Amino acid sequence: MHVIYSPDLWHVIRQKLRSYPSYSIGFIPTMGNLHKGHTSLIKRSVKKNTVTVLSIFVNSTQFDDPSDALSYPKTLEQDLAIAEKEKVDYVLVLEHNAVYPDNYTYRISEHSDLGNSLEGEKRPGHFTGMLTVVLKLLILVQPSNVYFGAKDYQQYLLVKNMIMAFFLDINIVLCPTVREPTGLACSSRNQRLSPEDQNTASMFSHLLLSNIPNEEIVKQLHKHGFEVDYVENKWGRRLGAVRFKGVRLIDNFQIDDTALPQL
Repeated sequence: MHVIYSPDLWHVIRQKLRSYPSYSIGFIPTMGNLHKGHTSLIKRSVKKNTVTVLSIFVNSTQFDDPSDALSYPKTLEQDLAIAEKEKVDYVLVLEHNAVYPDNYTYRISEHSDLGNSLEGEKRPGHFTGMLTVVLKLLILVQPSNVYFGAKDYQQYLLVKNMIMAFFLDINIVLCPTVREPTGLACSSRNQRLSPEDQNTASMFSHLLLSNIPNEEIVKQLHKHGFEVDYVENKWGRRLGAVRFKGVRLIDNFQIDDTALPQL
């Protein structure tokens, strides 16, 4: 496994990879602090592609609360060990100045119900930062396939539409949400909850999966100490976001596979 700290060095490697016949590159963009959800994406890529590339970059521009970016867990040594165990070929470990030589002067702005609702409404600026860094990384890596988890379904839809809008010859692969034994969706934020609180927090996922109306789900969540940002049905899914013990959690479940938004 090779760890790359410079976009310029990656450009050289990328040129060499192009000379291989019938090669493909699988790419998993992450902010580090890897968990079972990330490793499931890596496994999919390793199985499908000639080369698998993982990026580790805590993207400060997508945090609506600057303190979240500062407190995001930095576990590089552990992350590299996981990546090597999972047979990642290249890990891009990038600093802010390398990703934003323009100091975030140029950015992607998306204006539609897809980008302005739910996470877009509750976290102003989040999707602009996310789409900007993902576009930069896709242009840098130039993968054949890029992998996203279904937990961040709204993010997946936005990236999918951006790839179409900018004529990028990249296949985006949606992978199932990986869950803890309790049913709680795997997330780097979960470690901020005690085991007991994680067990209680799993009620959020169980309620979303139930046949209970959204209004009743909100009442049940409030009753058990959750702050609810939203529980809504959109794009063939029931999506929700809550705060529990100060930790923000999101999740969703498919309810209709025919209701996808159009670009």
